[in-house]
Amino acid sequence: MKKTSTFRTLIEDPQILMLPGVHDVLSAKIAEQAGFDAITCGGYSISATLLGQPDTSQLSVTEMADQYGRLCDAVSIPVFGDGDTGFGNVTNTVRTVRLYERAGLAGMFIEDQVFPKRCGHMAGKDVIETDAMLAKLKAALDTREDPDFVIMARTDTIAVNGIDDAIDRLSLFREAGADLLFADAPQSVDEMRRLCHELEGPVMANMIDGGKTPIMPIDELAEIGFAVATYSLAATYVVARALKDYMAHLATHGTTQGYEEHMLTFDDFNEIVGLGDLRQREALYLSFAELFQR
Repeated sequence: MKKTSTFRTLIEDPQILMLPGVHDVLSAKIAEQAGFDAITCGGYSISATLLGQPDTSQLSVTEMADQYGRLCDAVSIPVFGDGDTGFGNVTNTVRTVRLYERAGLAGMFIEDQVFPKRCGHMAGKDVIETDAMLAKLKAALDTREDPDFVIMARTDTIAVNGIDDAIDRLSLFREAGADLLFADAPQSVDEMRRLCHELEGPVMANMIDGGKTPIMPIDELAEIGFAVATYSLAATYVVARALKDYMAHLATHGTTQGYEEHMLTFDDFNEIVGLGDLRQREALYLSFAELFQR
């Protein structure tokens, strides 16, 4: 089955889809090996890993698409991508969808923030008019070549105009053809319930540690009615904390001794990145070549 079809099936399944966030190819491979059915990677984490910068629209669409291409090439499970604001108007949105499909993504979202956007849990957001977002959404839907390529509509208007406007906007986005709906940064369980109960179609929850939305376990999110729950930044925070602790240890002690319990072994790491499979493949092709030299 195509990754796009697999992802669409996972969203439509009665069981909630847990969608962990990754930030690079290594974390993507680790997530797949942990048994997750799909993963996501957003501009926040890509900005951090590629630029060491916050999520403030500093990456271009080609930089994002290149990173997604590497992710999709490295894993066999579906990858869900971040289309930001479409990187401009409807013309830019068309190009974004084309590049993201070619990169191998199973789906993507576009949002109604004013460009340059910022992380949805940061202060100072603003949103474009509903008609302008509808135009981008229609352009995205018309551009996709694979009808199973999932397009999610996101609104950031809760922080600007409140929950009622978010529900009104998402209802229109669903009517226009959005496959999945997402209102970023609801600030209470009541707002989360309203999104699921008052909207038709699958809704996604985004768990940001330290953000504005209450952190809840997956079974409670399923009970509320969410079809998808993403833990988009936690892996990046875990890695950053681990590296901070390690660098402090090395700077203080001048050695990695005493830190071994926090590290993978040489062999364990090589297993994660597939060194054994690579060596087997090399040996197979070398033995094939030797047949022509006899």
